[in-house]
Amino acid sequence: MRVLVMVKATRASETGKMPATQLLEAMGRYNEELVKAGIMLAGEGLHPSAKGARVRFDGAERTVIHGPFAETNELVAGFWLWQVRSMDEAIEWLRRCPNPHEEACEVEIRPVFEAEDFGEAFTPELRAQEDRLREQITSGKSH
Repeated sequence: MRVLVMVKATRASETGKMPATQLLEAMGRYNEELVKAGIMLAGEGLHPSAKGARVRFDGAERTVIHGPFAETNELVAGFWLWQVRSMDEAIEWLRRCPNPHEEACEVEIRPVFEAEDFGEAFTPELRAQEDRLREQITSGKSH
């Protein structure tokens, strides 16, 4: 199963404070362990919400809202995409992670939907389209 592991933002990360070298080194070692174990598919840190935007959808209407966003505890400062056998395995790996911030924080783990989760609504045609798109993504070709 794939899981998205979301590092929640903190006041410091939202001000743009960069992590110290020691934390970057610890996270680098941890990421190496994840890669060697075949767990890590992707992972990145994100700029503060002040550099971001949201688009609100309401029917056909689209409204752009520029950051910063006030709800720090609801914001994401970084993420990993992992391939694990179970949620328990993801939790086990996350418990070994260095604290991603220099203050108290939370990291959330959420399963990624797989094709089978959509049932009959995910027709053979949609599955073929999904397969084509994944192939294009992995091959780096846009057409």
